[in-house]
Amino acid sequence: MISDHPRFKVVGEAASGQQGLDMAQALRPDMVLIDINMKGMSGLETLRRLKATDLHARYIILTVSNSEEDLIEALRVGADGYLLKDMEPEDLCTNLLKAWSGMTVLQDTLTEVLRSALLSPVSAGSTKEELLTMREREVLECLADGLNNKTIARNLGISDTTVKVHVKNVLRKLNLTSRLEAAVWKHKSRQPN
Repeated sequence: MISDHPRFKVVGEAASGQQGLDMAQALRPDMVLIDINMKGMSGLETLRRLKATDLHARYIILTVSNSEEDLIEALRVGADGYLLKDMEPEDLCTNLLKAWSGMTVLQDTLTEVLRSALLSPVSAGSTKEELLTMREREVLECLADGLNNKTIARNLGISDTTVKVHVKNVLRKLNLTSRLEAAVWKHKSRQPN
């Protein structure tokens, strides 16, 4: 889709963060699109490492993750934009052109996520579950009910891939290692003290 646009030329595509780093150094592109979830090194770590090089490119996160934490961290690390893969195709190229011209681009649906994060930062006394987005809480409920990814996706009207992203975010934010541990954690949190 991007290569069909007259203003863009796709010069490379990497399957992992390390491959992306190597290709970016070799090909010297003007713009690099990075997914949050990549093989090996995460997209955020890839972005950190790219920013530490002498490559002067525009770095755009293009992902399925609408996680507040991922968005804030990407902007902190130095992303020039944060776009979701489910955006309209014509909007993608429009946003990439804006980014190329020097603007920071943010998908419209994420402005409220960013606003919320800035207006109500997590307080020191907040519970761990308050760190989760509304969607992540719904996914956590489904995990506690023993549902698999396909069933969660069907129940919430999202893709399997998006469910995987939310599960990963839930585990990371709650400092857990497995779906089972998340389910047990949720059941324990439901019990009165």
